[in-house]
Amino acid sequence: MSVRHRDRLGGRAAVAGIGATEFSKDSGRSELKLAVEAVRAALDDAGLAPADVDGMVTFTMDTSPEITVAQAAGLGELSFFSRVHYGGGAACATVQQAAMAVASGVADVVVCYRAFNERSGRRFGAGVQHREPTAEGAALGWALPYGLLTPASWVAMAARRYLHAYGLTPEVFGHVAVVDRKYAATNPAAYFHGKPLTLAEHAASRWIVEPLRLLDCCQETDGGQALVVTTPERARDLRHPPAVVAAAAQGAGRAQEQMTSFYRDDLTGLPEMGVVARQLWRTAGIGPADVDVAILYDHFTPFVLAQLEEFGFCGRGEGGPFVAEERLPLNTHGGQLGEAYLHGMNGIAEAVRQIRGTSVNQVRGAERALVTAGTGVPTSGLVLASDGSDG
Repeated sequence: MSVRHRDRLGGRAAVAGIGATEFSKDSGRSELKLAVEAVRAALDDAGLAPADVDGMVTFTMDTSPEITVAQAAGLGELSFFSRVHYGGGAACATVQQAAMAVASGVADVVVCYRAFNERSGRRFGAGVQHREPTAEGAALGWALPYGLLTPASWVAMAARRYLHAYGLTPEVFGHVAVVDRKYAATNPAAYFHGKPLTLAEHAASRWIVEPLRLLDCCQETDGGQALVVTTPERARDLRHPPAVVAAAAQGAGRAQEQMTSFYRDDLTGLPEMGVVARQLWRTAGIGPADVDVAILYDHFTPFVLAQLEEFGFCGRGEGGPFVAEERLPLNTHGGQLGEAYLHGMNGIAEAVRQIRGTSVNQVRGAERALVTAGTGVPTSGLVLASDGSDG
């Protein structure tokens, strides 16, 4: 992958299977068991056996290593295993790693997974409570002593600047929450199934860190999600139409830190997602007008608006009206605000369903889906396409 020219990965891999546990607030079982359930469900969805798998990819910040999951799920020999850093920013990069493995012949069938008890166990929203000394951790030393201890507080800094720069009020963020919950309300797998939201309800929710309210922040979830990646040729012989990886990209911006990049020249955008956007458009050979549905990482509502602007769907400061007018189907599973917080992996699964034509909130004729991973950190993204529409 290069930030300067189109790469050769597009069209050479496909997502052939998706599987998940239920999404809950108390799973009642170990994270390893959640991972195994999700992996087996994804393999069953693809019509493959555990013995067919020879590669595994997951995130760091995960308690279930690749070889342990492989053993527990009854997989055989592995020729490829990998982990991607930066929390939710890793989601789409797991598919990129898998795609590179199958495209190069290093592996034939790679499973990507994420599983955690993020509500009943370790809660990311609890913030930094202990950290071993690292070069990366040193950057946090400029923020933690002043009370910026949680992801919400880090995002609030950028959100406040965004509102000031464009003369907006916090209510503009509510449009994202309302749209997400609209789709979650009709999704039986969503935690907020049957519970749509109004702008008034958003505005009435309590402050977490101004200008972020409770309903600007994603939920915390127990669960697991897995994806099966193989070549398009092999995927065509399996149970479902392939979701072809038309493009995959990672991105980190200048002066990048892990969610505390406060020393950039401008805090109103997401430069790391700009890097991803340019790579995806160049490799897939498409632009914003060619996207049928977008699954944008929504751990906090302000960064959804910034993502739309980085990808060129609308001008700077115009993300709120763009979402309010529903110019583009967005987070049709309900997002992490409405369905579940699985560090974006459940969003990739929704993009696959849209390409297959099986989403509960199906976009008619959807052939290309944009998916993004966590923002505020080094991140990643995908363009998934129907077979024959891979750019």
